[in-house]
Amino acid sequence: MIFNDTGSIVAEAQSEVAEKRTDAITGRRSLFSQKNFKTNEVISTFYWDDVFSTPTYLTVQIGEDKHILLKPEYLDCINHSCEPNAFFDTTRKELVCLRPIKAGEQFTFFYPSAEWDMDQAFQCQCGTKNCIGTIKGARYLSGDVLKNYRFTDYINGKLAGRATEF
Repeated sequence: MIFNDTGSIVAEAQSEVAEKRTDAITGRRSLFSQKNFKTNEVISTFYWDDVFSTPTYLTVQIGEDKHILLKPEYLDCINHSCEPNAFFDTTRKELVCLRPIKAGEQFTFFYPSAEWDMDQAFQCQCGTKNCIGTIKGARYLSGDVLKNYRFTDYINGKLAGRATEF
Protein backbone atom coordinates (compact mmCIF):
# COMPACT_ATOMS: atom_id res chain seq x y z
CA MET A 1 0.00 0.00 0.00
CA ILE A 2 1.11 3.55 -0.54
CA PHE A 3 0.44 5.94 2.33
CA ASN A 4 0.65 9.70 2.41
CA ASP A 5 2.27 11.61 5.27
CA THR A 6 -0.91 11.47 7.40
CA GLY A 7 -1.20 7.72 6.98
CA SER A 8 -4.11 7.74 4.56
CA ILE A 9 -4.07 5.05 1.91
CA VAL A 10 -3.21 6.54 -1.46
CA ALA A 11 -3.19 3.34 -3.49
CA GLU A 12 -3.05 -0.42 -3.07
CA ALA A 13 0.70 -0.94 -3.45
CA GLN A 14 3.84 -0.55 -1.40
CA SER A 15 5.20 2.74 -0.12
CA GLU A 16 8.77 3.98 -0.08
CA VAL A 17 8.97 3.07 3.62
CA ALA A 18 6.91 -0.04 4.26
CA GLU A 19 4.92 -2.86 2.74
CA LYS A 20 2.12 -4.60 4.63
CA ARG A 21 1.94 -8.32 3.96
CA THR A 22 -0.62 -10.92 5.00
CA ASP A 23 0.26 -14.60 5.13
CA ALA A 24 -2.36 -16.38 2.99
CA ILE A 25 -2.34 -19.46 5.25
CA THR A 26 -2.20 -18.01 8.77
CA GLY A 27 -3.72 -14.59 8.09
CA ARG A 28 -0.89 -13.05 10.14
CA ARG A 29 -0.10 -9.51 9.11
CA SER A 30 3.45 -8.14 9.03
CA LEU A 31 5.16 -4.92 8.02
CA PHE A 32 8.36 -4.98 5.97
CA SER A 33 10.87 -2.23 5.29
CA GLN A 34 11.18 -0.94 1.75
CA LYS A 35 14.46 0.85 2.41
CA ASN A 36 17.50 0.79 4.66
CA PHE A 37 17.38 2.58 8.02
CA LYS A 38 20.20 3.60 10.34
CA THR A 39 20.20 3.24 14.12
CA ASN A 40 18.16 6.05 15.77
CA GLU A 41 16.63 7.11 12.45
CA VAL A 42 12.92 7.93 12.58
CA ILE A 43 11.09 5.34 10.51
CA SER A 44 7.68 6.97 10.79
CA THR A 45 5.74 9.43 12.87
CA PHE A 46 2.41 8.34 14.30
CA TYR A 47 -0.63 9.67 16.11
CA TRP A 48 -3.88 8.46 17.65
CA ASP A 49 -7.47 9.65 17.64
CA ASP A 50 -8.88 8.00 20.74
CA VAL A 51 -7.66 6.82 24.12
CA PHE A 52 -9.22 3.65 25.56
CA SER A 53 -9.41 2.62 29.21
CA THR A 54 -8.69 -1.05 28.58
CA PRO A 55 -6.02 -2.71 26.43
CA THR A 56 -6.54 -4.96 23.44
CA TYR A 57 -4.00 -6.98 21.48
CA LEU A 58 -3.67 -4.05 19.05
CA THR A 59 -3.29 -1.15 21.51
CA VAL A 60 -0.17 0.54 22.88
CA GLN A 61 -0.19 1.80 26.46
CA ILE A 62 0.55 5.49 27.07
CA GLY A 63 -0.60 5.81 30.70
CA GLU A 64 -2.50 4.23 33.54
CA ASP A 65 -5.72 2.99 31.91
CA LYS A 66 -4.75 4.80 28.68
CA HIS A 67 -4.33 2.73 25.54
CA ILE A 68 -4.17 3.88 21.91
CA LEU A 69 -4.60 2.46 18.44
CA LEU A 70 -1.72 3.67 16.29
CA LYS A 71 -2.34 5.73 13.20
CA PRO A 72 -1.45 5.19 10.43
CA GLU A 73 -3.15 1.85 10.94
CA TYR A 74 -0.52 -0.16 9.08
CA LEU A 75 1.73 0.28 12.15
CA ASP A 76 -0.41 -2.27 14.01
CA CYS A 77 1.14 -4.88 11.68
CA ILE A 78 4.50 -4.59 13.44
CA ASN A 79 4.98 -7.87 15.27
CA HIS A 80 6.83 -8.77 18.46
CA SER A 81 10.43 -9.92 18.71
CA CYS A 82 12.70 -10.40 21.70
CA GLU A 83 15.42 -8.86 19.49
CA PRO A 84 13.48 -5.90 18.06
CA ASN A 85 14.66 -3.52 15.38
CA ALA A 86 12.18 -0.72 16.13
CA PHE A 87 10.74 1.15 19.12
CA PHE A 88 7.53 3.15 19.55
CA ASP A 89 8.52 6.39 21.29
CA THR A 90 5.07 7.39 22.53
CA THR A 91 6.31 10.71 23.93
CA ARG A 92 7.74 11.94 20.63
CA LYS A 93 5.19 9.96 18.57
CA GLU A 94 7.91 8.35 16.48
CA LEU A 95 8.76 4.84 15.39
CA VAL A 96 12.53 4.75 15.83
CA CYS A 97 15.12 2.36 14.39
CA LEU A 98 17.00 0.51 17.18
CA ARG A 99 19.59 -1.13 14.95
CA PRO A 100 20.29 -1.02 11.21
CA ILE A 101 17.35 -2.31 9.16
CA LYS A 102 17.80 -3.46 5.59
CA ALA A 103 15.22 -3.20 2.84
CA GLY A 104 13.05 -6.33 2.90
CA GLU A 105 13.49 -6.89 6.66
CA GLN A 106 10.38 -7.22 8.83
CA PHE A 107 9.83 -4.43 11.37
CA THR A 108 9.56 -5.77 14.92
CA PHE A 109 9.25 -4.31 18.40
CA PHE A 110 9.40 -5.64 21.93
CA TYR A 111 5.78 -5.61 23.13
CA PRO A 112 6.62 -5.10 26.84
CA SER A 113 8.48 -1.90 25.87
CA ALA A 114 5.06 -0.27 25.65
CA GLU A 115 2.83 -2.51 27.79
CA TRP A 116 2.85 -2.87 31.57
CA ASP A 117 0.36 -5.74 31.82
CA MET A 118 -0.76 -7.10 28.46
CA ASP A 119 -4.35 -7.93 27.56
CA GLN A 120 -3.32 -11.34 26.21
CA ALA A 121 -0.13 -13.08 27.31
CA PHE A 122 1.38 -15.37 24.70
CA GLN A 123 4.21 -17.79 24.17
CA CYS A 124 6.78 -16.01 22.02
CA GLN A 125 7.81 -17.74 18.83
CA CYS A 126 10.32 -15.17 17.57
CA GLY A 127 13.04 -17.81 17.45
CA THR A 128 15.82 -15.45 18.50
CA LYS A 129 18.67 -16.64 20.71
CA ASN A 130 17.54 -14.24 23.46
CA CYS A 131 13.85 -15.17 23.35
CA ILE A 132 12.32 -14.68 26.81
CA GLY A 133 9.45 -17.14 26.33
CA THR A 134 6.12 -15.98 27.72
CA ILE A 135 5.28 -12.35 26.93
CA LYS A 136 3.01 -10.76 29.55
CA GLY A 137 4.17 -7.16 29.92
CA ALA A 138 7.01 -5.16 31.46
CA ARG A 139 5.77 -5.69 35.02
CA TYR A 140 6.79 -9.36 34.81
CA LEU A 141 10.36 -8.87 33.55
CA SER A 142 13.39 -9.48 35.73
CA GLY A 143 16.14 -6.91 36.15
CA ASP A 144 18.44 -9.00 33.96
CA VAL A 145 15.94 -8.87 31.10
CA LEU A 146 15.02 -5.20 31.61
CA LYS A 147 18.56 -4.00 30.98
CA ASN A 148 18.40 -5.31 27.39
CA TYR A 149 15.54 -3.12 26.20
CA ARG A 150 14.39 0.43 25.66
CA PHE A 151 11.02 1.33 27.22
CA THR A 152 8.51 4.14 26.76
CA ASP A 153 8.53 6.96 29.27
CA TYR A 154 5.35 5.59 30.83
CA ILE A 155 6.82 2.10 31.29
CA ASN A 156 10.09 3.57 32.64
CA GLY A 157 8.02 5.43 35.25
CA LYS A 158 6.25 2.22 36.24
CA LEU A 159 9.57 0.38 36.48
CA ALA A 160 11.04 3.13 38.68
CA GLY A 161 7.99 2.89 40.93
CA ARG A 162 8.39 -0.86 41.15
CA ALA A 163 12.03 -0.44 42.19
CA THR A 164 10.97 1.72 45.15
CA GLU A 165 8.50 -0.93 46.33
CA PHE A 166 11.31 -3.28 47.37
